[in-house]
Amino acid sequence: MKSLDRRQFLSTTAALAVAPLVRAEEKFRLNYILSSCMYGTLALETIVPEVPKTGAGLLDIWPRVHGNQREQLEKMGHEKFTELLQMHKVKLGCITRYDLGPFGLKDELLVAAKLGAKVLVCGGKGRRGLKGGELKAEVKKFAELMKPHLASAEKAGVTIAIENHGSNLINTPDSLKWLVELAPSKHLGVALAPYHLEGGGLDSKGLAALVEALGNRIAMFYAWQHGMGCMKKLPKEQELLQLPGRGQLDFAPLVKALKKVGYRGLTSIFMHPVPRGVPILADAASCTAEINRARRYLDGCI
Repeated sequence: MKSLDRRQFLSTTAALAVAPLVRAEEKFRLNYILSSCMYGTLALETIVPEVPKTGAGLLDIWPRVHGNQREQLEKMGHEKFTELLQMHKVKLGCITRYDLGPFGLKDELLVAAKLGAKVLVCGGKGRRGLKGGELKAEVKKFAELMKPHLASAEKAGVTIAIENHGSNLINTPDSLKWLVELAPSKHLGVALAPYHLEGGGLDSKGLAALVEALGNRIAMFYAWQHGMGCMKKLPKEQELLQLPGRGQLDFAPLVKALKKVGYRGLTSIFMHPVPRGVPILADAASCTAEINRARRYLDGCI
C-alpha cells in the first residue's frame, strides 16, 4: 500500500478531528409547549392526548377566564392528573397564573415543584405608562419586591416568567431589558409576547433585536402576533390572523434571533379567541390542525 505523504497525512488527520464535532452538533429546534387555553374549557382528558399531536411534549395549564384546566386539575386530583400525563407521554412544563400575580405565587410554586413544571407565568404589576428614569426606577422597585419570591422559586426549582402584558409595568422593550439587568436571578425570566410589542409599533426587525438583547432570559416565547387584535369579536378568518403564518408579521427574523442566542426556553403557538374561554376553532381536532399549520410555518423559518 502506498504510504501517505506529509500533506495527505495532515489533511486526513484534520478531517478526522473535525468530523466528531460536526456529528455531535445539535440542530436547533424550538421546544414547543401546548397552552391548554387554545382549547378553551375542554376537558383535560381531551386536551392531553392532543399534546404529542402538535409536536410538543409539554403542557402549559391555564385557569379561568381563558381556560379552566387549572381548576380541573384540582378537581381531578394531582395523582390522577399525573397518571393522565404519563399515559400520553406528556409532562407539565408550565402553569400560567395571571390571576395570582407575581407576589401571590407561594402556594403555586409548591404545586409546580410537585408536578414537575419548571416555569410559572404571570404579569409584572406596577405603575404603567412611565418612561426613562421613572420607568427604570419603578422596574428596580419591582425587582427588589421580587427577591423573596425568587428565593422561593429557587427553592422550588422553578422560573417565574413575567409577560410583557400591555396593562402591566413590564410592557416595553426598555422595561424588559431593565428587568433582566436589575433582577439577575436565573429564576426570573421573561414570557415574551410579540402581540403586545407589535401593537406598540415594534416590527419584526425590532422584535428580533429585543430577542437578542434578552437572550436566554426568555423562558417562554409566545408565537403570537397582533393581527387584527383580540379584544372584539371578528370573523374567524380575521381572528386567526394572530397566529404565525397568517398575519403580516414575518417570524423568520425572530426565529433566527432565537437560534442565534441558542434559545433553550419554551415556545407556545398562541392566540386569544373572543370570547375568552372558547376553543380557537370548533373542536379539538381542528385546533390541533391549526396549531400544526403554524408549527410548520415556524419550523420553516429556522
